[in-house]
Order: sequence, then C-alpha cells, then structure tokens
Amino acid sequence: MVKFGNILKYPCVFFVLSTISCAKEKKEEILSFSKILMGTEVRIMVCAKDDQNLRNAIESTYTEGERLNTIFSDYDAQSEVSRFSKTSGSGKFFALSEELFEVLEYSQNLSRQSNGAFDVTIGPLSRLWRVARFQKRLPDEKKLAEAIKRSGFENLILKKSSRMGRLKLPAMMIDLGGIAKGYITDQMLEKMKSMGYPRCLIDAGGDLTIGDAPKKRSGWMVEVGGQNHPDLPILELANCAVATSGDTEQFLEISGIRYSHLIDPKTGYGLTNRSQVTVIATNCMTADSVASTSLAIGIEHSREFLKQKKIEALYFVFDENSELKLEILEKKE
Repeated sequence: MVKFGNILKYPCVFFVLSTISCAKEKKEEILSFSKILMGTEVRIMVCAKDDQNLRNAIESTYTEGERLNTIFSDYDAQSEVSRFSKTSGSGKFFALSEELFEVLEYSQNLSRQSNGAFDVTIGPLSRLWRVARFQKRLPDEKKLAEAIKRSGFENLILKKSSRMGRLKLPAMMIDLGGIAKGYITDQMLEKMKSMGYPRCLIDAGGDLTIGDAPKKRSGWMVEVGGQNHPDLPILELANCAVATSGDTEQFLEISGIRYSHLIDPKTGYGLTNRSQVTVIATNCMTADSVASTSLAIGIEHSREFLKQKKIEALYFVFDENSELKLEILEKKE
C-alpha cells in the first residue's frame, strides 16, 4: 500500500501524493490499487470514495489492460502481434484489430518522421539483445547483420481501407515495446473515466497517464526524471501524460561501454549515449514513443517533435564529461 506523504520511487518518473482527503464531506480520498501487468507493476491512483462501484471500475480497468496486452505482447506466442509476425514473408495480408492497426499506423508515421529511428520491425534485433543481456556478452556480429536484413519499417505494409497488414520479408517480427505500454495506459484511463472516475492517474512502471486533478487541487504532483539532477522540476499536472526513456535500468556493459536496451535500427546496436529523456504529451502513446525516439535522434532533431506531435515539453538529461547536464525543450505558444 502507498504511504501518503512520501515520494513513490520508480526507475523513471516519480509522483508525490498528499495525505489530505479530496473532499472530506464525501469521504473521498486518494486510493491506490496495484497489479502486475505488461511485466511491470501497474498502479491506479484515484480520488474517490472507496465502495463497490469503485472496486468494480478498478477490476474492469485491469481486465481491459490484460485484454490489450494479449494483442500487443511479443512475449506471448498466441498474441495478435505474434500471429501477425508469423505471416511474414507469406505475401498474404493479415486482418488487424482496430487497436493494433491504430498503434501500427501511428508507429509508421513516427518512423517516417524520424527517418527510421523509431521502428517496430526491430523484433529480430530485440530478441538478440534480450539474450545478450542475459548472457552478458555482445550479440554475434553476423547474427546482427542478418537481423537487420529482416527488419525495416518500409517492409511493413498497411491497408487502411480494409484494416490489414503485411510483412514483406520472411522471419520479420514486430516489437511494440516502445509504444504499446503507453497506448494500454491511455486506454485504461479512458476506461476509468467511462465508469465515472475521471480524477485518476495510471502509472505503468513509470509511464504516467493523468486524468483530472484531485478535488481542491490543480493537478497531480509529478517529479520529472529518474536521474538526480537538481534542476529537474516538480510539476502539477492534469489531463496529460509523462514518459521517460533511458539506460538507467536496462543495459549491457561491456569493456566500459554501456549498451542501452534501446536499439538503433540502422546499426543494430544498443544506444551508448547514456542519456535520459522525459516527455510530457497529451497522451501516453505519444509520450512513450517520442521519449524513445528522442534518445536516438538527439536534442536538436527532437525540437521538430514539438511542432509535429502533441508534445508540451522534453527534458534531456545527458552525460557530458562525467557530469550530468539538463536541457529543457518547451512548446512555445
């Protein structure tokens, strides 16, 4: 259970909760519910009265998250995305659910805007790096080269009119690790709203989708970032999303070089820039995917996302001569 008044510590994003009830006359307070989903702890924070209606809403929301995970998880051989990957190279189109098509369509647009820095077809590379982190050694160069040949966003074909997709090359694999969690978190918040609980925050292992503010407040208190930089702000946020990406948790270190779990689709290697990016956006699918992409393309190129996407701010923490630096990009009105 949450101890109100403390900072809840997560690898990437923190949020701060108060002990004050939202509306004492209605016996409402900030309540916390937790469940393992998508391989991480997913926490629902809601300003509401603790009754059976709320419990039903929480159960329905987690059920929705589990349903969506059976669509997007590449760890599940029977998931929709895994079944789609198995059709690669067959020349046949695969009928996609509305949810998977939406995520793939957004991903393809982001791939074009980032010149391939974001690419959901890197599944063959992801598999090699999962094994590499377990074995604590770099993937074989020949296998990396072969995996690169079996990827490339231009080899994913989508037909919007019929909501179908085709993977052109044999043995391609879709990996939605940089976007699906954000999408699922968004949909879970929508589920809570539809059941009458808009004053809610969904935390999926540090990626936050934030609804209306608790009563008598202007927002939820969110401490940005997972690295200890003195200038990272504490913000009061409502009706937006926050996601952080970096190599602070998942990485492989060989000969003093840290290879991130985030892969450069062009080289096949994990990023080595030892950076962290936090994105504030209108929804978590955008925040999640843009945070990962910004690490790959760098600060200057990320400025374009402030124009192209529904982004409010990006916070870059990077290592410069063994010293942590911070640069903040904010959308100008």
